[in-house]
Amino acid sequence: MAIMVDSVLPIGAILGEGPLWARGTLWFVDIKRQRVHRFDPATGAAKAWDAPDQVGWVLPVQGGGMIAGLKNGLHRFDPASGAFAPLADPEPHYPGNRLNDATTDRHGRIWFGSMDDDESELTGALYCCVGGMITHSGLPTVAITNGPAVSADARILYHTDTLGKVIWRVPIHDDSSLGTPERHIAIEDGAGHPDGSVIDAEGCLWVSLFGGWGVRRYDPAGALMRTIDFPVANVTKIAFGGPDLDIAYATTARKGLDAAALAAQPLAGNVFAFDPGVAGLAVHEAKI
Repeated sequence: MAIMVDSVLPIGAILGEGPLWARGTLWFVDIKRQRVHRFDPATGAAKAWDAPDQVGWVLPVQGGGMIAGLKNGLHRFDPASGAFAPLADPEPHYPGNRLNDATTDRHGRIWFGSMDDDESELTGALYCCVGGMITHSGLPTVAITNGPAVSADARILYHTDTLGKVIWRVPIHDDSSLGTPERHIAIEDGAGHPDGSVIDAEGCLWVSLFGGWGVRRYDPAGALMRTIDFPVANVTKIAFGGPDLDIAYATTARKGLDAAALAAQPLAGNVFAFDPGVAGLAVHEAKI
């Protein structure tokens, strides 16, 4: 049976990304318009903040406020004032890079990646931020890192090489170092590129497909379980939201679509919602 996918916020983002449910609302970004967005599906209220540069993601921080991943590193973001304050830049030696996607785990660690903004050079790396200290993961560099997702017990990291169309499964050690990556999921030709990913309450991985017109759910062994079809090509990431974390919200993008494609996809860039048939996991606040 086909799943109904509804446009719930007609925002037309150039590159909508990084959705997450925090403090009772949906947060996401439009990277290319350099904006942070907050949306309350219950009331329809929406608000946006301008960022000082391209912003790949925001995450809640213990004690209040948010942390944001911008082109030039980590920033404190205060929604009350709209102010951004620089914290650390892990890649001053790569001015052509930007931060792209991130997640937190149950210990409050931030796992985040970078990418070449021109999407060609192999300069994208994965990092871990523990208590404000940033360390390189040791994983090989790629052009576009994406979709870091961490298991509920914080022992497994799922790391995406978008252009390589591979999602790696990597053990996390107690000291935050990583074990040997294992090839977990490969996206076949013609199915788009793996973008953001998130884990549900049953330990399954939901992978959004940029250029693939949908979202897939994979079981813990990496087997495809189901596909949710979208009316737009570029699905970037989903988040589980609502009071019971049982509604899936998806960001999408207009980036890369020509005039004909945009005419055929008038809903491109909007935020969508659907019933995933399973609940998600609560987002953990970062410790910085």
